[in-house]
Amino acid sequence: MEDKIIRLEDDKYYISADSTYADDRTQVLNHGDTFGIFDRWGDILPIGKGAQGIYYRDTRFISRLELKLNNHRPILLSSNIKEENEILSVDLANPEIVLDNGKVLHHSTIHLRRSQFLKDNLYHEKIEVENFNGESYPLHLSLTLEGDFKDIFEVRGMHRSRRGEVLQTQCQDNRTLTLSYRGLDGLIRKAKVTFPLPFEQYTDDGTIHYWILLSPHQKAVLNYSIAFEQGEEEAEPEAVSYNEARESLEPDLENTKSYFPVIGTANEQFNHWINRSQADLVSLMADTPYGKYPYAGVPWYNTAFGRDGILTAFETLWVAPDLSKDVLKFLAANQSGTLDEAADAEPGKILHETRGGEMVALNEVPFKQYYGTIDATPLFVLLAGEYYDRTADFETIQQIWPNIKAAMNWIDEFGDLDGDGFVEYQHKAANGLTNQGWKDSFDSVFTEDGVLAAPPIALCEVQGYVYAARTHAAKLAQTLGEQELARKWEREALELKKKFNEVFWDADLNCYVLALDGHKQPCRVKSSNAGHLLFTGIADRDKAVNLAETLLKPDMFNGWGIRTLSSEERRYNPMSYHNGSVWPHDVALIAYGLSKYGFRKEAAALVTGLFDASLFIPLQRLPELFCGFDRRHGEGPTSYPVACSPQAWSVAAVFMLLQALLQVKICPVKKEISFEKPILPAYLEKVWVQQLKVGESWVNLEVIRHEHDDMISVNWENYPENWRLVIVK
Repeated sequence: MEDKIIRLEDDKYYISADSTYADDRTQVLNHGDTFGIFDRWGDILPIGKGAQGIYYRDTRFISRLELKLNNHRPILLSSNIKEENEILSVDLANPEIVLDNGKVLHHSTIHLRRSQFLKDNLYHEKIEVENFNGESYPLHLSLTLEGDFKDIFEVRGMHRSRRGEVLQTQCQDNRTLTLSYRGLDGLIRKAKVTFPLPFEQYTDDGTIHYWILLSPHQKAVLNYSIAFEQGEEEAEPEAVSYNEARESLEPDLENTKSYFPVIGTANEQFNHWINRSQADLVSLMADTPYGKYPYAGVPWYNTAFGRDGILTAFETLWVAPDLSKDVLKFLAANQSGTLDEAADAEPGKILHETRGGEMVALNEVPFKQYYGTIDATPLFVLLAGEYYDRTADFETIQQIWPNIKAAMNWIDEFGDLDGDGFVEYQHKAANGLTNQGWKDSFDSVFTEDGVLAAPPIALCEVQGYVYAARTHAAKLAQTLGEQELARKWEREALELKKKFNEVFWDADLNCYVLALDGHKQPCRVKSSNAGHLLFTGIADRDKAVNLAETLLKPDMFNGWGIRTLSSEERRYNPMSYHNGSVWPHDVALIAYGLSKYGFRKEAAALVTGLFDASLFIPLQRLPELFCGFDRRHGEGPTSYPVACSPQAWSVAAVFMLLQALLQVKICPVKKEISFEKPILPAYLEKVWVQQLKVGESWVNLEVIRHEHDDMISVNWENYPENWRLVIVK
């Protein structure tokens, strides 16, 4: 993903620390193209450069939403996101208030409950006001709404020389407010606020007013909704009634949840981590014409990213193969078919990201349909191969086979810029990303002296992705009867593996180098990038042994996870985005790779580190990243101030971590479920998976750790006919 944002000379896109919302202790709701960032009161307050607001298609439609009781902010009692991640529930009480009639309304006499949720391009809220005293009280309920209609890149810190016009709010029949904005792109964006119960007054500061005489032990209820429209869209609320709207959310939620089996363990805290992660991932899975697609993360990346979607699907493939199918179909449909330097697009290349919003429409940023990624294309092929291995879904592979071949052609024709067998990048778009691997900060690739590497740059992990792509493509070609192509790709994979291990391995570092720079000089830097080579299989066995040792040393493993950069390197900074922080998805991929090479205890140590970290993090929701400081006794990891949360490939990490422990493979071609030397830590005595999709059927699995002999047993039931269970001990 493009790095965090303000325009600088040495980095076009950077999100500065003063755009942080970490200290606001915010609550997040999201559904499809809409998300909201609220404070714990359920309000949206225009504080400094804060990111609070309700956003639709990369535009902040609502920048202020403030509830008051008799012109006072209520006392916060509690604020919770429900377990299914769909409703923000807030309990409030009145402070001590002197009423207009001279009476004193003692604190905590009136209870207010706010229930808020999003569905598609609609926001709904129910406000319940209840009197717990024996007297009647005249109450004044007010709600202030404003919309600044800022593009998300503006919120992130980018300066614009000019922008469109925020139009005057229209009030109709004391039931409807229309907030609107005429953009420089010619589109009018509207937020239509509808109140079933007419309000008694609207004032020019954007406030609607209700006066209520609340009798003893009486409850009053106020519902309203906000519909977000862009251009010619007309998005009238499907049901103004809060309850009807809430019920309409259930079918979609249940449909999305059906992608996943039921996973449980003997450890309740681990169960909560799994359940929270699944709920978060479900909330990020947006509807597309091709099925579900996991949007990258809230707030900065609530859209489709190629790399993020692929790796999220890969992390969950063993439990949710249908998500991988949807991701493959979406990316195949959005594969570049043309050469367009302004978008870093080339024939066969897989999408980096797609965006909406005014700034994209005006080409102030290049991300409308942007292809500036070096790794999404080989990862697309890798996922296709892994998906076929998991499902034997010949029909889907046959459908996207032209896209797979186009991707492989891109690797040869456009990926390898100088014909040396390695895939490099050098951006062509004037406003494109400088670095185009997963660590796309401007300063993430450098030499051992700390000097930024000159392009074109060949990242080590990208060569691993290409190796895996060639290997998988060869097997798929053989399955589809294209034997000559299969032999070609298989031969090229072997040649790449041999050359890569000769050129990229550094015996003195005991690690693969980070990259080759534009002069073909190695960037002799220890980084987590090298850990990705393990799950691709490109690392020679002897080098993998040494790499595992390097990754688990204290300069790399900080007790919570693997740092993106060794603490011994010149540019190490534990508070940086990519140069010393810890990314959960990065750790999960490394753990999975370690387990594939047989380093079971090392993989288990990484699982334990991230599990322990989750216990200190609100909701056990692993964020996009956290700081890379050494683990301190009795303290949790240090937050990174502008990390996305929830973030798809971070919340999906737990599923790959479980796979790393169990080393489970589902192989429909062989009609076999295998466990390769599974391991369970002492805190996980039992793991079970119910309704796991296997071919056209489902199976229940149970894995048990036996304390006395450190043995693992596996039970299964409801298994399909002619399948077998294989356990390698």
